[in-house]
Amino acid sequence: MEKRVKSKEELLKEKEQILETYNAKHRKNKKPALLTKKEKKVLGIGKDEGKAILRYARISPRKVNIVLKLIKGKGIDEAYAIARYTPKAASEIIYKLLKSAEANAVNNNELDRDNLYVADAYANPGPILKRIMPRAQGRAYRINKRTSHVTVVLKERK
Repeated sequence: MEKRVKSKEELLKEKEQILETYNAKHRKNKKPALLTKKEKKVLGIGKDEGKAILRYARISPRKVNIVLKLIKGKGIDEAYAIARYTPKAASEIIYKLLKSAEANAVNNNELDRDNLYVADAYANPGPILKRIMPRAQGRAYRINKRTSHVTVVLKERK
């Protein structure tokens, strides 16, 4: 049950059919069909956005989401200002991630910097580092050091 790798010409011939299946929602989970990296590149999917992902950040996703909720839907300059002057540990991480997403949008996808806004921003939990804290009478309490996968997506306003 292997999926055959198609050439660029074959993908361009079947472009309408592939885009139709991609845009059609799945019956149960309402997610689009999965496409390979090559299919996305040939069909131009994802060329209207700049995306940056930080994996395994040593900060809890709960703490990161507080700052991400503040910048979601804002223009790029306003998002920079919020990330720069919010007194939270996650704001420095998000500021760097915004810069990276902006660079990806402007350099890789030729989007206009002045029309960029934060379309989507979220933090998912990563692996948890489990540690112990020695306590009285030979007991040990568990300490969970949480990590995050933070994603920022910038798009152009129409």
